[in-house]
Amino acid sequence: MPEHTTASRLQLSGLCFLLQILTIILFAVFVRYSPESSPGPCSQQLNCSWRNQDLGFQHPRFRDVHLQALLGFGLLVAFLGRYGPGSVAISILVVAFAIQWAVLIQGFSYFFLNGKIYVGAQSMVSADFCTAAILISTGAILGRVNPVQMLLLTLLGVTLFTLNEYILLSLMGVSDSGGSLTVHTFGAYFGLMVSRILHQPHMDKRKEQQDTGHQPDVFAVVGTIYLWIFWPSFTSATTVHDNAEPWAVLNTYFSLVASTLASFVLLPVLYEESTLRMVQIQDATLAGMAVMGMAGEMLVTPFGALIVGFLAGLIPPLGFRFLTPVLCSRLKIQDTCGVHNVHGLPGILGALLGMLLTALATADAYGGRLELVFPLVAQGSRTATDQVLCQLCALPITLLLATLGGSLTGAVLKIKGLRSPPDTRCLENTVLCEVAEEGCDRGASRKEPGTSTLV
Repeated sequence: MPEHTTASRLQLSGLCFLLQILTIILFAVFVRYSPESSPGPCSQQLNCSWRNQDLGFQHPRFRDVHLQALLGFGLLVAFLGRYGPGSVAISILVVAFAIQWAVLIQGFSYFFLNGKIYVGAQSMVSADFCTAAILISTGAILGRVNPVQMLLLTLLGVTLFTLNEYILLSLMGVSDSGGSLTVHTFGAYFGLMVSRILHQPHMDKRKEQQDTGHQPDVFAVVGTIYLWIFWPSFTSATTVHDNAEPWAVLNTYFSLVASTLASFVLLPVLYEESTLRMVQIQDATLAGMAVMGMAGEMLVTPFGALIVGFLAGLIPPLGFRFLTPVLCSRLKIQDTCGVHNVHGLPGILGALLGMLLTALATADAYGGRLELVFPLVAQGSRTATDQVLCQLCALPITLLLATLGGSLTGAVLKIKGLRSPPDTRCLENTVLCEVAEEGCDRGASRKEPGTSTLV
């Protein structure tokens, strides 16, 4: 449909231009460099949920977090053999705008002083965390929305993410340094609700076609290697303090290796394939990392991290086998990349684990670390029981904001002028990536349970 393609390209070009001009103006008015004499924008004058950190540690971790968001997540969405390059292009588009918008929206919440937003390494790490959540959300609708809708989802998603993060970290004092709730849980269920609102009944009548080939596994291999290298830095980016031992890094690695082994334990039992696919290992890897988002800096202990990682690694195979068909047939939620099994459920498990470990937080167990992990408890402003209640309430609040925000965003994306015609045969990302006419099949964006890859 050349007319529709031309209109979509013009819409994308115009929206990108308007959004970039808007961000340039806002940056010119509000954004300034953080003072070099300050250890970071998180000073006593600033309302900041991210704790003071040593800049010598922060800049390398900013680099690692940024590489993880751009390359790790970007490559993980390229599971469609014919549409992989287009998926990566959309991921880069989302990252490019999300970082700019997050610097502004989070800046007004955390880094705002005397009418200006002061940016530094911390604010960029915070923006990358927000970008990761949005990339997770796009995984639920990948291939079923066009780039214009993706930009609008990013615009609204960043705003809602910041609202949820501000309520949890600043107002409630919740400890969630690695983002089990703020990144994984919010991102997953926000995207799932958008997917539910965008559900098209006629799509279920199309013949599904598996898009196979070597390219998906090649992308999965590279993306998984990036996960192994950079995700521990992602989890610990907001927890490193001077010369303190990086518990978050250690716990994440232990959880990662155990979750990977869990996939080799369960997958041969559930599926008849003689060879495990790389995307299945990738699923377990992400689940093991998501579960350590909140508990990573807590006293999990090495053997505890192995146990939790192993349990998290069992969730994706079981989820793809039993839950994904129910989501699709009963709830009419099409989860393109399986974010529910890989980010949503492990994120909830991580939140429950964090709540349990919070109840065990004492000065005897944590020593000087208590002030770093639970500053309000260490200062005597809050008891451990009160902190547990806050950690517990954070889960329903996150789910509520994700579902309501996802419903609102989905309704916006369903506006007639933004949607593709019902008889469009190609994946929506063909606006950015030309494919042959015979290669266009919406069924290619859907994969059978057990072989689904992740954002």
